[in-house]
Amino acid sequence: MDQPTTPQEHQQVTFQLDLEESGILRLTWPRGARIKESDAQRAMDRVNELCGQERHPMIVDMATTDDVTRGARSVFAKPCQANRIALWGSSPVDRVIANFFLGIMKPPCPTKFFTSETEALEWLGQA
Repeated sequence: MDQPTTPQEHQQVTFQLDLEESGILRLTWPRGARIKESDAQRAMDRVNELCGQERHPMIVDMATTDDVTRGARSVFAKPCQANRIALWGSSPVDRVIANFFLGIMKPPCPTKFFTSETEALEWLGQA
């Protein structure tokens, strides 16, 4: 007798978050990540924990991210301890995800998409 299939449970996406000597937060999502609301919330909680009362500019390496769900986008639209956010990606998919977020959601601070890490970091340094 065949067992009915059930939707596979979402595995947490592991991200890397560092506060660099320059004072810039670096959030890196892994290749092929499908970021859901719980993943986004864990990342933003970690940003707030790492920053404490201070606010820092943040670069988000979203290169090769496959998808960001509506729930995750709503979490990313909430204020956090980042005072300026550079979204850095390289593929057409990265650009679509970033433009969709920037066009639909109201980012909590100045936020811009870049295809160059150097340009992203320069923009963050202007804060």
